[in-house]
Amino acid sequence: MILLSAAAAYLAATILTGGWPSASAWLLVLLFFGCGVVGFLDDFIKVYTQNNQGLSSRAKMAGQTLVALVFGVLATQFFADERDVRPASQYISTTQDWGIKLPLIVVLLVTWFIVTATSNGANLTDGADGLLAGASALIFGAYTIVNVWQNNQLCDSSRPTVVESQCYQVRDPLDLAVFAAAIAAACFGFLWWNAKPARIMMGDVGSLAIGGALAGLAIMSRTELLMAVVAGLFVLETMSVLLQMSYFKLTRRLTGTGRRIFRITPIHHHFEHLGWEEVTVVIRFWIIGGIFVATGLGIFYASWLA
Repeated sequence: MILLSAAAAYLAATILTGGWPSASAWLLVLLFFGCGVVGFLDDFIKVYTQNNQGLSSRAKMAGQTLVALVFGVLATQFFADERDVRPASQYISTTQDWGIKLPLIVVLLVTWFIVTATSNGANLTDGADGLLAGASALIFGAYTIVNVWQNNQLCDSSRPTVVESQCYQVRDPLDLAVFAAAIAAACFGFLWWNAKPARIMMGDVGSLAIGGALAGLAIMSRTELLMAVVAGLFVLETMSVLLQMSYFKLTRRLTGTGRRIFRITPIHHHFEHLGWEEVTVVIRFWIIGGIFVATGLGIFYASWLA
């Protein structure tokens, strides 16, 4: 429902206003639906076999890798516009490209890492009623603002207010903004039904797709490093799992008995085990996610002012 409603809203908004989907939008669709298909296979196997195993971790990673590499090659090597700007660059970016141009193999490895880390981070954040949907609505809302701003300050723009030293080399920022808004709205719609008690399970098909779309927005808006702040809640959830696993393995090797930092991970479940009500965990984590989003937008604007 999230995938189809967001895609339908974007296409309707674009076509009804006399436009046509850009290359960046089609590439975002590739990541959105590509990661969603991987999640769908996982969910389908679980339901069909009545077993919680689903896809093996290796098979899931293989699917994410294939989607990420196809996206990386297409986005960096094809679809240059009249300014010779491609959907993705071969530089690392915070709010602008910086450093040296990276070899294609390095760019593909970075793209693979961003797509898999973000989609799995979103997947780990899922698990409490409404947590991922609410947090994602905030994050995609932030990227709507970022891309609208980039469109208004686009390099080679005829706008008299655009300063060349402060402009953004992004291929299709307005299309990215519309798609981000459509995904945010789809998450709000899903949240209407998924607020506690949940009536619909998002599953891997939704969470992996949301993470994949976020990765695509970050890469094509040249804000890969900034995304780690804007989507800081996903980073927090992922780090809790990595710390738990690492500490358990280390203590088991040193003492013979594995120990844990948290009662259970991802970290939102830890607080549930401490006795917090699920709705309390969700609302407080939304607030934490909102602080990350506000901080990321502040960094983006401060960078432009500087």
